[in-house]
Amino acid sequence: MDISVKITDRRGQTHEVKVPTDMGLNMMQVVQAYELEPFGTVGMCGGKLMCPTCQCYVQNEVNLPEKREEELGTLSRLLHVKSNSRLSCQIPVTKELDGIEIELAPLF
Repeated sequence: MDISVKITDRRGQTHEVKVPTDMGLNMMQVVQAYELEPFGTVGMCGGKLMCPTCQCYVQNEVNLPEKREEELGTLSRLLHVKSNSRLSCQIPVTKELDGIEIELAPLF
């Protein structure tokens, strides 16, 4: 099953993409796979919760997993954090996310 995802890149352009739910992807990998940002500017730590490069804002109500302690710790050290901030590496692609809208946070 594919889901629809809207991703607003750091230039303000919104991309609507289809993403398979059966590949074990997370939202960071989706951004990388569709090359929505320059190579090396998203997921620099490889999804290990150690960098700010995949921070995003979830713009609508979807059934997201709870933030784990590690994600909360990383978010507490980042700039541009809002109440809807998440690390996209911690958002697994599931059918419950159909229609999710995210905006990538500024890097600096």
